[in-house]
Amino acid sequence: MESGTYDLVVIGATPTGLSIASHAQRRGLDRVLVLEAGQASVPQAAVGRYGLSVRYQFSVDNVRELDDSVVVESAEESLRSRLVVRMVSSAGEGPPFPSAPSLAERFHSSPSGFVPTDQDVLVVGFGDDVVSAAVTLLESGARVVVAYAGSHSDLSRVAREELAELEIARRITVLWHSVPDLIDDVDGYPMAFFDDRRTPDLQFDHVVAIYPDGSVLGGASGRVFTVDSMATQPDPLAPASAWDTIVSAWAHELPPPKPGWPRPATTHETEQLRVRHYNATITHFDFSHEDLWVIRVRPDQRDTVHRPGQYATLGLGYWEPRVDGADEGLSDEQRSKMIRRSYSISSRIFDEHGYLVDAGEEAEVEFYIVHVRPSGDRIPALTPRLAGKRVGDRIYLGPKIAGRYTLDPLTDPEADVVFLATGTGEAPHNAMITELFRKGHRGRIVSAVTVRRLMDLGYLEQHRALERHHANYAYITLPTREPGVPKRYIQDLLRDGEMEGLLQHGLDPRRTHVFLCGNPAMIGLPEWDGGTPHFPDDEGVVGILHERGFQIDRRGHIGTVHYEEYW
Repeated sequence: MESGTYDLVVIGATPTGLSIASHAQRRGLDRVLVLEAGQASVPQAAVGRYGLSVRYQFSVDNVRELDDSVVVESAEESLRSRLVVRMVSSAGEGPPFPSAPSLAERFHSSPSGFVPTDQDVLVVGFGDDVVSAAVTLLESGARVVVAYAGSHSDLSRVAREELAELEIARRITVLWHSVPDLIDDVDGYPMAFFDDRRTPDLQFDHVVAIYPDGSVLGGASGRVFTVDSMATQPDPLAPASAWDTIVSAWAHELPPPKPGWPRPATTHETEQLRVRHYNATITHFDFSHEDLWVIRVRPDQRDTVHRPGQYATLGLGYWEPRVDGADEGLSDEQRSKMIRRSYSISSRIFDEHGYLVDAGEEAEVEFYIVHVRPSGDRIPALTPRLAGKRVGDRIYLGPKIAGRYTLDPLTDPEADVVFLATGTGEAPHNAMITELFRKGHRGRIVSAVTVRRLMDLGYLEQHRALERHHANYAYITLPTREPGVPKRYIQDLLRDGEMEGLLQHGLDPRRTHVFLCGNPAMIGLPEWDGGTPHFPDDEGVVGILHERGFQIDRRGHIGTVHYEEYW
């Protein structure tokens, strides 16, 4: 089944692939798609920085070139594109310098195969693969030093920028033109000996050596280009020169470049507006994927104390650039105004030491946000601007944290507690669930969330770890568009009896509290006629629970069904 037509499809969300996609968008191509067989891009931050569109878990089975287009096929669907660029790697198995045979278990040709957490790792070699390895290791908890054998100009734009930002943030050390001439065994660990006076001898826990195997993998054939991430010369296609080669071959089909892409120069007026309105800094920006983010914000002065389940307001000015270029038809006066949106406060579940987080005492406020794209006449204002931000950028955080969607009504430590959410509606539940376990809750706790695909679960691994730590916890995922997974909704859990089987007391309205956040259609809020609820249909969860004897929590009446009201 053919499901899309594009100007450019890039196969591989590597630094090289992301660079080519960003170059294409700057050139004026509007329909650019990156395909990635895995679940993440490397580096992930580049996806939001350049406003790239990425499809994850897309395994390409075949690429067929036609006269006027190229068809990219997977087992389930096919895409058509004017041009296609494929990422490949000619990385080999070993470094071109001697090393002690006794260190074989500490030498690697990729970041996989060992656990780098709290380890000192040397990444040595050249090409964009070196940057990919360094970023992957860093995100896995390693302390990384890169000994780069090539030239700065060999790298793609995304690879160069990522290394520069990591160096500036002092998260990584890069030794340019400092490659060891020997790595020897000293007390069972690799010791790197350098032949230049600038670099001292350094000892590591592991070494990852990334060098080409001598094969030539890059090249061009009509509308299909193959880029070798290890190449340094234009022929075969190399990361730094690939886009220039594509432009020279197909300039007659490409529009002129977009001026100022992707981040227009900051004007003095814009800086003044930011200083006047912004009062917080983005300290963490994690892309679960291109349209799903976990963001932490630190206010300049006030504290961030709050109760789990409450919400706060984020804001940016209309003067900030959008990543999608949509025309909102703003006047000059409107461009100086602020956009404000309320979001439930989310929370990480474990801190860096593996302990449960006290979300209300964190110095930062965490948000779980989905990137809303233009659709029809609807042009969202905030998230297309937030997509262009990065760590260190300024933002507005509302002065008041509010909300009555909290754990206050729950007083019985033996009660069963059910959390039901759609998508990012599970944000407040993260802190609420963590708080219950911190306080020693003894009843069963079940959290269920429905999403389109499994990759839309930004906290999946943390919840799985929580299940391993606590026998009275279950995390139920309900993807509705995941290949090979039957479609189910939260209502199905209640109707087919599965939820009752997960609880200590069954779905007993006297011993169970239910918390709901997300799509109003899932919640199914009633209209009240005095004390009598009238439900719009029988599809909402509140109506199902009401039929089972649950009392709805509302102002002036404490019940056992609780829902977030501001959505």
